[in-house]
Amino acid sequence: MRLAIDASRTTVARVTGTERYALDLIRAVLRHNTDHQITLYFRDQPPLDLFPGADTRVIPYPRLWTHVRLAQELYKDRPDVLWTPAHTLPFVFPGKGIVTVHDLGYKVFPQSHTPNQRRYLELSTCWSANRASVIFADSQATADDLTRFYRTPSRKIQVIYPGVDAPPIGDIAAARKKYRLPERYFLFLGTLQPRKNIQRIVQAFRQWRSTRPKDDPTGLVLAGSTGWLFDASWVIGAEHVYLPGYVEDSDKGAIYAGALALVFPSLYEGFGFPILEAMLCRTPVITSNSSSLPELAGDAALLVDPLDVEAISSAMDMISENDDLRQRLTERGVTQARQFTWDRATHQVLHALKQV
Repeated sequence: MRLAIDASRTTVARVTGTERYALDLIRAVLRHNTDHQITLYFRDQPPLDLFPGADTRVIPYPRLWTHVRLAQELYKDRPDVLWTPAHTLPFVFPGKGIVTVHDLGYKVFPQSHTPNQRRYLELSTCWSANRASVIFADSQATADDLTRFYRTPSRKIQVIYPGVDAPPIGDIAAARKKYRLPERYFLFLGTLQPRKNIQRIVQAFRQWRSTRPKDDPTGLVLAGSTGWLFDASWVIGAEHVYLPGYVEDSDKGAIYAGALALVFPSLYEGFGFPILEAMLCRTPVITSNSSSLPELAGDAALLVDPLDVEAISSAMDMISENDDLRQRLTERGVTQARQFTWDRATHQVLHALKQV
C-alpha cells in the first residue's frame, strides 16, 4: 500500500499533546512498517534527524496548506491512503482517508475557542469524520463524542490510546532553581486556559492553605503558556502561586518529580498526557472523574468532580497528609502508565491500515 502521512504538525516550535502524538506515532510506524510505501508531507523543512531515511515531500504554502497545497500534491502522487494525525483531512483528495480525532472540546466548551476557530473546527471535523474510512480516537470518551455529536458509526471508529514516554528526570534542584520554584509544591502543567480549570485549582489551593500554618512553604506551580481567554484575575492576590511559563521538554521530568502531586482536574480532555507522565515520574495525581481522564487514571489517581472546589482541596489535603496514600498512588501509577506504549499504538495503526 502507498500511504501518505500529513507530518506538518511535527515541525512546530512548541510541542503540545497533538504535536507529540504525531511525532512519536509517525516515528513508531516508520520503525515497525515492513509492508507499506510511506511518504511524509511537510509544510516546513524538517530537521535532517527528525525522520532519518524517510521519503519526504516539503511543499511550503502560506495559508490553507491542507486544503490547497497538500491536496494538489496528493492528486499528483495518488497514494492509496492518506492519514492525517490531527483532525483535518483535505476537502478534496484522491483515495481513502484515515483521520485522528483527539477531542471535541470545541463542542463541549465552545466558549474556550474564538468564533472563527469554532467554525473551522466544526466544518473540518464534521467533514473529516464523514470522509474518513477509519477514524482513530484517542479515548473511548472521544469515540462516544463523535457518535453523540456527528452520529459517526461506531464501526468506523477505533480507539487507539497514544503512547506515553517517561520524561527524563535529570536534576530536580537545578530545574527548581531555573524556574524559581519552591522546594515543596503542587503542580499543574499544561496551557493556562479556562478548559483546564485553572480558577478552581487556585481556589482549592487557597482553601487548602487556609487550614495550614502560615509558615508552611508549600506553593502551587501553574506551569505552561497562557492560552486564549487566560484571565489574570484567577491568580491575582493568591499567595504562594508561581507561574514559570512554558517548561522545556528536557525539564518536565524534574518538574514532575519534584512535585508533591500533579493537580489536573481539567474540565474536558480527549487524552491527558500530563497525568501519565507524572505517574511515570512517580508523582501522585489528582484528576477529574469526567471525560477521558478516568480511562487513563484507572485506580491509580484521586478522582474528583472538577466543578467541586472542596473536593479538589480535600484531595490536596489527603495527598499532603497521608504518606501511605502517596506511596500507594505512586506504585499504582507507574503500573498504570506503563500500559500506554507507542509500540502498542503502532501495531493497532498498522492493523487498521490492512483493514482499509
